[in-house]
Amino acid sequence: MATKPVVLILGAGPRIGASVADKFAGDGYQVVVASRKGTGTKTPQGILSLKADFASPDSIPALFDAVKTEFHSAPSVVIYNAAALTSPPNKDSLFSLPAENVTSDLNVNTVSPYVAAQQAVRAWETWPTETKKTFIYTGNIMNVSIVPVPLMLDLGMGKSASAFWIGLAAATYSARGYRFFYADERHLDGKFKGMALDGAAHGEFYAQLARHEGNVPWHATFVKDKGYVQFK
Repeated sequence: MATKPVVLILGAGPRIGASVADKFAGDGYQVVVASRKGTGTKTPQGILSLKADFASPDSIPALFDAVKTEFHSAPSVVIYNAAALTSPPNKDSLFSLPAENVTSDLNVNTVSPYVAAQQAVRAWETWPTETKKTFIYTGNIMNVSIVPVPLMLDLGMGKSASAFWIGLAAATYSARGYRFFYADERHLDGKFKGMALDGAAHGEFYAQLARHEGNVPWHATFVKDKGYVQFK
């Protein structure tokens, strides 16, 4: 195994993805980020950038192969931060969205992260039990609350579906020391954070989850500067 642990971040946007990558790099991880703008090279900070198409779940195993080739180890931490939504042609009618758009966005929001978790577990099954193994999915409130806007159709469907299999994985793999989290940043009053998400807060919280610190459940709702906060 690598002398340093490896984190694979799928979906490397300028806020959450970049902040999480910087945090884990600062914590001594070998960092790999995958996105549509991936270059196949390392950044000046030593972060490996890979090109990815999350609308094609079949492309996910190649990312794990690339990580193993580069670092001679699978990632002990996998973070899925990609998301997709498509606006219905008629903004007032969710059923005006063609099924092919729903399918493509569900691939990004649900199927590709499932395949990523599948790949991670296959690698972890050969690892020592003392190694901390963590899968984190960047979620939001839509697995428990309807945001009544047709634009949110694909995103809400994907988050809800993913929350279920993540919760199921957390329940059935916990005895092996595998932790699965649906991370959901909220305002202090528990309301939907929307576009006000804080990248640095995600970095801090995700690093805590990777260390398996605290009694944080799989539905990991959190608030900036407070960490895990339980909401009804």
